[in-house]
Amino acid sequence: MTIGFDNDKYLKMQSEHIRQRIAQFGDKLYLEFGGKLFDDFHASRVLPGFLPDSKMQMLLHLKDQAEIVIVVSASAIAGGKIRSDLGITYDQDVLRLIDIFVHLGLYVGSVCITQYTGEPAADRFREKLNSLGVRSYILRWIPDYPDNVEHIVSDEGYGKNDYIETSRPLVVVTAPGPGSGKMAACLSQLYHEHKRGFSAGYAKFETFPVWNLPLKHPVNLAYEAATADLNDVNMIDPFHLDAYGTTTINYNRDIESFPVLVAIFRQIYGECPYKSPTDMGVNMAGNCIIDDEVVRKAARQEILRRYYAELCNIKKGSGKKSALKKIETLLSQVEMAPNERSVVTPALVKEETTGHPAAAIELPDGSITTGKTTELLVACASVLLNALKILAGLPDELHLISPEALEPITKLKKGYLATLDARLHIHEVLIALSISSANSEEARLALEQLDKLKNLEMHSTVMLDSSDEDVLRRLHINLTCEPRYEFHRLYQDI
Repeated sequence: MTIGFDNDKYLKMQSEHIRQRIAQFGDKLYLEFGGKLFDDFHASRVLPGFLPDSKMQMLLHLKDQAEIVIVVSASAIAGGKIRSDLGITYDQDVLRLIDIFVHLGLYVGSVCITQYTGEPAADRFREKLNSLGVRSYILRWIPDYPDNVEHIVSDEGYGKNDYIETSRPLVVVTAPGPGSGKMAACLSQLYHEHKRGFSAGYAKFETFPVWNLPLKHPVNLAYEAATADLNDVNMIDPFHLDAYGTTTINYNRDIESFPVLVAIFRQIYGECPYKSPTDMGVNMAGNCIIDDEVVRKAARQEILRRYYAELCNIKKGSGKKSALKKIETLLSQVEMAPNERSVVTPALVKEETTGHPAAAIELPDGSITTGKTTELLVACASVLLNALKILAGLPDELHLISPEALEPITKLKKGYLATLDARLHIHEVLIALSISSANSEEARLALEQLDKLKNLEMHSTVMLDSSDEDVLRRLHINLTCEPRYEFHRLYQDI
């Protein structure tokens, strides 16, 4: 992977700015962590060189002062919203994040369910949290938010929300994904802290949009593609332009909410320490880009990946045509066509020549290898084995796993387990390969190449089985698919 971002410089600059912001306030600071706190794969894709756990590494330096509050919206729980890069629902990800944070030695104080309007699914999730010993709180949906500031900043607005009890000076508010209500949770807490006689501050750590990149920079447009279902829009910050005469970039929800924040701060301090939404942030990512062309190229590809993902989501019944239309507009703005993804055409050509579903993967040296569907293997498993052979320097005609070893597995699946699709999928092939590596030097060499698959691009001519998607996700392979099912049947295990 060609590097376009200096992660070491980022860690140093970002840590210093966060410490400065903590020192700015007295009793307590609510720090909104936007994006993914632990595994920000979107950032690592559009800023090559950014490590997915960079934010976590910074937070670990402050772990004795910090506690974490995880927020998730009631609508995301009720709608079964999926975190696309992991394939799990937002409420499942809340539990996953708690486990990760606790394992790392961080203190998770509670979970907050936001935008609540009585959703039964949210009630059930809260019952589950309570049974697991996790404290939970409710923040209710407020009519006319964020326009009616007088109502919002009152006992009938924020005053009806639960007060989230915290015990440490730095409260990190994070979430499984965008649109979860992190800022609203922070502002509600400022209101309640003031009612109780405590001084508290708020700051924002949001990687995207990058405030000191141009409005239409591909990195910022890639953020719009990632949040197309929320209809987030990057905007020039009008408050910052008016206060300083400088053009900076923010997004619509922060700009819309800024008057609310100003009103709350004026009630607490008599004045607001921030003149603009940009002032609230501490993001230094834009200062750490070392090759603009590299990140532009990576961001364009991310928009293209989001395009294929939304096409597949619509086919599965979980996508939005409005989101697809927006992504198509973004593709037009960066002058990209759907076939400008290196692995798409080779996969389609392979399917055309074989008459069966196929897949293609781009190797680290830029070459592309393909795989076809066989009686024993699905195409994505075939292409993975082909890639491992090339990376290990093994001949193409070599069988890493002998057909004689694979056939009993297919017979087991078809004869005893009554599986409709008896072909081997990726996880089954990798298990068979690991078993073979005990007695085969070639299989061992191939298995040792798995780490080289990280960040590679792959395309399938059909949508994959959920188990195949999960393995490719764990291998950190950037997958896209044509929005087609392999089998014409009503029930699809995808």
